[in-house]
Amino acid sequence: MPLRIGFDLRHARDFGIGSYIRNLIGALSRLPDSNARFLLIGRADDFATLGKLPENFELHPFARADSGIMHQLSFPWFCRNLHADVIHIPLNLVPIAMPRPYVVTVHDLSTLLYAEQENGARHNYKLWRSRHGLARAAKVIAVSDATRTDLEDLLSVAPQRIEQIYNAIDPQFLQPPAPEFEQKRALERYGINYPYILYAGNIRVHKNVPRLIEAFAVVRDELSSHPVYRELRLVIIGDEISKHAAVRRAVIQTRTQAAVRFLGFVPFETLRAFYEGAQVFAFPSLYEGFGLPPLEAMACGTPVVTSSVSSLPEAVGDAAVMVSPENVFSISRGIKEALLDLELRRELREKGHLQVRKFRWERTAEQTMAVYRAVASGRTGAD
Repeated sequence: MPLRIGFDLRHARDFGIGSYIRNLIGALSRLPDSNARFLLIGRADDFATLGKLPENFELHPFARADSGIMHQLSFPWFCRNLHADVIHIPLNLVPIAMPRPYVVTVHDLSTLLYAEQENGARHNYKLWRSRHGLARAAKVIAVSDATRTDLEDLLSVAPQRIEQIYNAIDPQFLQPPAPEFEQKRALERYGINYPYILYAGNIRVHKNVPRLIEAFAVVRDELSSHPVYRELRLVIIGDEISKHAAVRRAVIQTRTQAAVRFLGFVPFETLRAFYEGAQVFAFPSLYEGFGLPPLEAMACGTPVVTSSVSSLPEAVGDAAVMVSPENVFSISRGIKEALLDLELRRELREKGHLQVRKFRWERTAEQTMAVYRAVASGRTGAD
């Protein structure tokens, strides 16, 4: 009998988790001789993100979102009727009554470590629910060694129940770049005709965007008479400034209102054009479960400046300028070095292309499939 693997697809359209889901399913579908049936659980829009799949991938419609009290019972009941050997929940959001065995992927613990505007009771409930869901999981997949350590220290997950499996960037970033005139046209739609530093990602407390803005202000002041960079800008893609008071204050206090652009979310091809056109990609995050944006920038040939903490050293290796994210002047020095040192820029581009290729979805799928088989056979390493 083939192995029956359930997979919760309901976040396939999301920005970060969605990329993991779509690319993992795609890589699993290309595995030779997997001898498994995949039972994909989701809505029509979720299924539409995947494209054509082999016959061993079945679509099982489930309309309810993964929130609210009713979901705690309705999703487990639905899963029981699938008669799966194992179910994969690709993020740490497990219904309380989830039937076992199941596998959970944990991408990071930022919602627990950097709780924004949460009272103690709400935070304690989230902490209890995370521990409960992971304690009952047959295996927990951590996307980095840093996340593995967080799981052990914060949520008391036993080391033998954790499998560390890296993910990878979307393969579209590895395609040949668009012609230069297309990149230029994409940027011109946004009025970009000047050199810029790029940040791409959500704006959250741990993303450290206010310090990035302060560091940019230092760099811009120091390069105010530079023949190339005197019109330097900072472009931030991924969120709106109106939602974040600390970011607004940083822009006002540094008097960079005319030099910092907030563009919100942009389509994939436009994002890639911004990566390719940037002088430097700056990502001084305080905490990351893995850190895909620096790798995406590397794939586009852009020098990267990022933090020397959390999982980021695992992701970027020696292919980026590393800075202390809590020190504005360390960040500004790193950016300035990546802008002005031409030999370093060439070296970062070369190393960046090599670093990106160390992470492959095919390898992720093989290791994940091995977890499914171990769980289905009862070889989980649990006490």
